[in-house]
Amino acid sequence: MKGITRFSNSLMEKYLPDPFLFVIILTLVIFVMGLGLTDSSPVQMVAFWGEGFWALLAFSMQMVLVLVTGFVLASSPIFKKGLGRLASFARSPGSAIILVTLVSLAASWINWGFGLVIGALFAKELAKRVENVDYRLLIASAYSGFIIWHAGFSGSIPLSIATAGHPFVDKIGVIPTSATIFASYNLIIVAALVIIVPLLNRLMMPKKEDTITVDPKLLVDPIPEDLPAKSDMTPAERLENSWILSMVIGVLGIAFITYYFAQNGFALTLDLVNFMFLFLGIIFHGTPRKYLIAVQEAVKGAGAIIVQFPFYAGIMGMMTASGLAGVMSEAFVNVSTAETLPLFAFLSAGLVNFLFLQVVDNGQYKHQSC
Repeated sequence: MKGITRFSNSLMEKYLPDPFLFVIILTLVIFVMGLGLTDSSPVQMVAFWGEGFWALLAFSMQMVLVLVTGFVLASSPIFKKGLGRLASFARSPGSAIILVTLVSLAASWINWGFGLVIGALFAKELAKRVENVDYRLLIASAYSGFIIWHAGFSGSIPLSIATAGHPFVDKIGVIPTSATIFASYNLIIVAALVIIVPLLNRLMMPKKEDTITVDPKLLVDPIPEDLPAKSDMTPAERLENSWILSMVIGVLGIAFITYYFAQNGFALTLDLVNFMFLFLGIIFHGTPRKYLIAVQEAVKGAGAIIVQFPFYAGIMGMMTASGLAGVMSEAFVNVSTAETLPLFAFLSAGLVNFLFLQVVDNGQYKHQSC
């Protein structure tokens, strides 16, 4: 296991490019495949690409909000204090690795943006308190929980297809989360991963002489800004630092969430999940100013989504309008049996997921941990 880990680290350090390069390469590959496997001309492929480029704007914004609202909630004082207390339970490097993995898994299942930030913040807290813990493995473990995000409350596909009027409603209808996120087969897989992933991470711990640690002094949080006395504040500054405004608008948001569940039951949608996290963040940060500072910090990690998702929409436009998607689907079906089709679907989805994870994880890793 340790040999595999060293090889993987070396491979990623040498050959893993920025995720933006993936989307450029994939765009060119799909363009060439469209020319070779369909009767589309170069001019048509360019048109398909450009016309589809903005087709996922609403979905892109939803994904940005998942990340931003999750980040803001995770960075609120109440969660930071809770992580500090939880970190005190780790008595050894091994227990730190297991604990950070479990916390990351739980947080990622609740919301992938929340999980990314909670995992990174908790890893920092553990690195401050636990001696001789390998910082590389600690950070990797903090992000390993991300593998179950799509099985949880912020899974983009299950929540999207549970939302009325989604892009594929004419083909598959509206599918409730009871048939996806809360289906027994999904919950069983999640439970298995919660057991297996922490153990695998623990097995990857390097020998003491190979351990790379970090100086805890480098992980000290920045000192919060000093606020002027209320008597010295302008009327605008008093409003910005008023907890009353945050509580009033926060209660209004909670009231709508309560109303929604009373009317619809526990029927989650992507918009509702973002709504919940947004207003919980407002309440937990206390004042509008503190909330906006957290939002400004969170947006730094959303750049990859903002830039790259339109390219993915353009790729989708080329594949659907040219007929390439149909050609590829038929090819899978022709070489598949009832037993192998799920495997091929799993592998193709894994490839797509890998590309998406590069968009999100790469930016958040640099932003949160390095």
